[in-house]
Amino acid sequence: MLDIAVQLYTLRSLDAPLPERLDRVGEAGYDGVEFAYRVRESPVEDVLAALDRNDLDAASAHVPIEALEDTPTEALEDEFDETVDLYDRLGVDTFVVPWLDPEHFESAAAVDAVAARLNDLAGALGAESIRLAYHNHDQEFAPVDGAPAIERLIDRTDDRVGFEIDVGWALAGGADPAALIDRHGDQITHVHAADIDVDRGESVALGEGDVDLDAVVASARTADAEWLVYEHDDPEDPIGSLENGAETLRNALE
Repeated sequence: MLDIAVQLYTLRSLDAPLPERLDRVGEAGYDGVEFAYRVRESPVEDVLAALDRNDLDAASAHVPIEALEDTPTEALEDEFDETVDLYDRLGVDTFVVPWLDPEHFESAAAVDAVAARLNDLAGALGAESIRLAYHNHDQEFAPVDGAPAIERLIDRTDDRVGFEIDVGWALAGGADPAALIDRHGDQITHVHAADIDVDRGESVALGEGDVDLDAVVASARTADAEWLVYEHDDPEDPIGSLENGAETLRNALE
C-alpha cells in the first residue's frame, strides 16, 4: 500500500519550529514525513509528540553521506553514532543519501566508486537495523558508456541499497520516470513525487508540469514502493504547496 509523505525541505522557508511544521503536515492530510535538516533544532520529545498528535509516521530521513561514512576521525565517528541514535528515537528506519556532486557520475570508474561506497554504507547501517537508499537529481543521467549513469549505479549496488526515484529530476535528466521505476522496482522503496517544467528547468506545482503523475503512481504501485514523497524545491507559498501536494496525490491514488 502506498502512503503519502512530504519532504520537509518543501517547508524550509517557514519560520516555525519543527513541531509546528509537523502540525501543518498533519492538517494537510499526509501519512508521514521525510526529515531533512533542522531536525536537531527542537527537542526529540517535542517532535515525537507532534508526530503522535498528527498520526504521522517517519517515512525516512535525508542524511548527507559525510555524516554516515566510517572515518578515522573521532568527531565524525561520533556524528555517525549520534545520527543513528537521533533518528532511531524518531522511528526512522531508512536513511536516504540526498546528493552527490556531478563529478561522481562522469565516468564508469566514478560511478563504480559510488556504488562501492553505497554498498559499504548499507552494510554499516544494516548492522544498526537501518536501510539505505539513494535519491537522484539529474546528474545521475549523464551518459556513461552509452547509458545513463544511474543504470550502471543501480546495476552495481547490491540488494541492500534502495533507491528513492525523484521523478521530476529523472524527467529533467531525459528519462521516462515511470519506465525507470518499472525497470528497477525491486530496489525502489520511495518515489519522490515532484513536478517540473522541463523547458524552463524549474520546479512547479504537482500536476502543473511535465511529469505524468498517473503513470508514476501506477508504476510505484507495481513496484510495491512504500511511500510517495511530495517535494517542491522552491514553492512561493509553502503551505499552499503542501496542501496541493496532498490533494493531488490523494486524487492520483483513487
